[in-house]
Amino acid sequence: MNLIQMLTFETVMTSASLSDAAKKLGRTQPAVSASIKALEDQLGLQLFERRGRKLIPVPEAQYLLTESKAILSQVNQVRQTMRSLSGGQSGTLKVAAMPGPVSLIFPKFIASKISGSDDISISIQARTSNQIAELTRAQSIDFGFADAPEQEIAENLYQTVAISADCPVALPKDHPLARKAEISFADLDGQPLGTLPIAHRQSVELAHQFAARDLTFRPTIESQTFLPILHFVAAGQCCTVIDPLSIFLASAEAPMVPGIVIRPMVEPIRYNYAIYSPSYRPTSVIARKLLEAWQDEVILLLGNAGYNPRFEDQVIA
Repeated sequence: MNLIQMLTFETVMTSASLSDAAKKLGRTQPAVSASIKALEDQLGLQLFERRGRKLIPVPEAQYLLTESKAILSQVNQVRQTMRSLSGGQSGTLKVAAMPGPVSLIFPKFIASKISGSDDISISIQARTSNQIAELTRAQSIDFGFADAPEQEIAENLYQTVAISADCPVALPKDHPLARKAEISFADLDGQPLGTLPIAHRQSVELAHQFAARDLTFRPTIESQTFLPILHFVAAGQCCTVIDPLSIFLASAEAPMVPGIVIRPMVEPIRYNYAIYSPSYRPTSVIARKLLEAWQDEVILLLGNAGYNPRFEDQVIA
């Protein structure tokens, strides 16, 4: 017994006549009769009594109709679900992002992209960059957004799309440097600075840039993310060379951290982000669409703000 036979049987049972059923099915009446006869032969059971041109269902046919309707309904539901999956309108999504973006721009982006799709289940995790790399290496998430990896690890367990952009400087609004249109490393010589942990890639690069110019690198406030540092900037206690995406978060937090001005650097220093995706985890349509759209969103945000974003070499680790 196959689905075509079930559909033919259900149509005959719910139609006024055999010819009416044939019209609904787009088949000839003899073809419909032959299909019903073949079904009866397979079941070893007569489903209809033939009285002239009429087919009168026997009691067993009513039971079969109930079961056939349930099966056909389930098949139709599966078909619709698969169409939704293929169109990215349903499915599950497990993603992660580092603390800054995960608190604002990342969930805001995802919410906008799945608006109107009630059949999508989402898990968003806030993790450090190293944790996101580990989650991706373990094939535990669909994709993640974090700092770019500092070195390649030849395991081929995940890949990244790296995006870099220029870092601006956040200054207290009453700081003498706030009057300048651009800030140089020489301007920051000996100035108290808020930085990420001293071993962080950006902090290491800053130290190198100061040393290369025989300038004094003076980190006085250290934090895992830039948002806490901005409170110290607003209080006039330091300046900070900040990652550009944190500017969007700072703008949203303007009532909390007033008194900050943003200036570009004369000598560009780049911040490196990466979108991590596992090499062996099956990628759903919705995950693939959102990953690609997030790449475009990051480039658009940074580009519109004038931070000169660009894609860097892909890393496979």
